This record gives sequence, structure tokens and C-alpha cells, in this order.
Amino acid sequence: MNGFDDAFWKMLDSLVMDSEIVTDRPKGTVHPKYPDFVYEVDYGYLKDTSSMDGAGIDVWVGSGEKRVDAVMCTVDCLKRDSEIKILIGCTEEEKLSVYRAHNETQYMKGIMIRR
Repeated sequence: MNGFDDAFWKMLDSLVMDSEIVTDRPKGTVHPKYPDFVYEVDYGYLKDTSSMDGAGIDVWVGSGEKRVDAVMCTVDCLKRDSEIKILIGCTEEEKLSVYRAHNETQYMKGIMIRR
């Protein structure tokens, strides 16, 4: 199955390279609806893309080399949806922070698939 895996990652690379990254929630800012949540990694979306919620595909952008590192697959019981979020240039510490962000409440859970 590795050939299929390579094709998946190459397609994500292409999507990210051909898209503008919009960082609408920079590291250190507070979530607009949940004031106890502070972003530990830049968070945004790929402009002119579409995800399950109808908005752009979500991205976490770390401080490392700007390449696709992993994806988070999430399920949110409050919003009653599921999504993927692309991790770009995330260090191991930043990946852990993203993982925790998607698993710290009883309403949202996620798994990380590493490249």
C-alpha cells in the first residue's frame, strides 16, 4: 500500500503548494468562542479550498520547513462533523500541541497520521 500512501502525500503537497495559506489565528491568540483556548501553533486555512464544513481546508503551520508533515482526522460531537487538518512544518513539540488541542475535551477527538 505504500505507493498509495505516497500518492496521498504528493497530492496534499500539490494542494498546499498551489494554495495561499491564510493564518487567521496566529500562535498566542485566543479562540473566538472558547476564551480558555490559546493557539500554541499558527492555525488557518487554504484559500479557495473546501472542507466538510464548507470553509477552507484547515491547516496548522509550524516553525519548521514548510512541508506537509501529518494530518489530523477529527470528530466533533458538538458540531456533529468530522474533518482533516493538514500540518505543515510542525516540529515534534508542535505536533504534540496540535494533537492535545484536538483531544483535550470530551466533545472532540482526533488521530494524527504522520507522513
